[in-house]
Amino acid sequence: MALFPFCKTYAGAVRVTRIQLVLYCFILILIIYILHGRKASVSVRSPRPKHPYFHSVETTTESNRVDLLDVRAAAAASQAPLETPWGAPLVWGDTLNSAWRKAEFAQQGIRIGLLALVVGTYARFVRTFLTSAETFFLPGQMVTYYILTDNPHSVDPSIQLGADRQLKLVPIAELPGWERLAYRRMVLLADAIRDPISSEVEYIFCADIDQEFLATVGEEILGDLVATLHPELYGMPRTAFPYEVEEVSSACVEEDEGDYYYTSEFYGGLVTEMYSLARACSVLIQRDQANGVMARGLEESYLNRYLINHRPTCVLSPEYNWFNSGLAVDVPVMRLVSLGRQCEALDMQKREQHKC
Repeated sequence: MALFPFCKTYAGAVRVTRIQLVLYCFILILIIYILHGRKASVSVRSPRPKHPYFHSVETTTESNRVDLLDVRAAAAASQAPLETPWGAPLVWGDTLNSAWRKAEFAQQGIRIGLLALVVGTYARFVRTFLTSAETFFLPGQMVTYYILTDNPHSVDPSIQLGADRQLKLVPIAELPGWERLAYRRMVLLADAIRDPISSEVEYIFCADIDQEFLATVGEEILGDLVATLHPELYGMPRTAFPYEVEEVSSACVEEDEGDYYYTSEFYGGLVTEMYSLARACSVLIQRDQANGVMARGLEESYLNRYLINHRPTCVLSPEYNWFNSGLAVDVPVMRLVSLGRQCEALDMQKREQHKC
């Protein structure tokens, strides 16, 4: 008891002390309750933000969702990169880097070509492609649209073009079937660049005709050699890329090769660089054709093989080739949308609704 002298005080003092002790305990519990309540409130109001580019994994099947979350977790933890491992710009349209690139090219009066191949029933996409390009593709620049077609009469000539814009139809031999087209596409591109494109423009971009521009695609895309990241494979590990793996193919990619997987729906650059690309890819395709071989991704496989050996000087984010599927990453702005691949991702009923 000597250790607790206050216990020897008279009863009144003991009663007061106990009351104080109870009061102190009550105040302490109240403080803890308030602090805990505030913390819970903050956690409810501000959930951990989801990375905007990978939000779409929630739309995949349950079996795929876990795999995608795992492989993209590292990318989701940080902001989208603005540069490739070899120092080339990785372009997201609304960044400060893109603003600088636009300012660099905007006042130079550059002549630019936009080329698309139109065969068979794909003529139905021409109007949507051109009218959207008139609004969003390099506004204010001199643009020539090159339509390579097996049926010039199927292309509607009544589309109203703006100042410094023109449409040129380049007739090609009829190409029945996609298999034949896959063998010939790069040859047709090389021939068209050699004559007449090389003497008329400085840059040429190749695009699939079944696409639609939905937002501005400006001078930020210009570069010596420009490639676009595939929207379903951005952020995925190298092992997920559908490179050609058969050694008998000229498009074969070894396990220790490759940084990204690029789409064949939108790419471009200086006419000299694009001629070299188209010519080299056509040689590889013809070599395989002579041996009875065709790469799994058709001309896209040969394009990726070339871009591994000749890294792009400018890489465009999936904003510049996007479509809605369970695997495609979400993007801040959908600038160029693939209507064809979007239809492929739909079931038969929705395909009929969208007139695919």
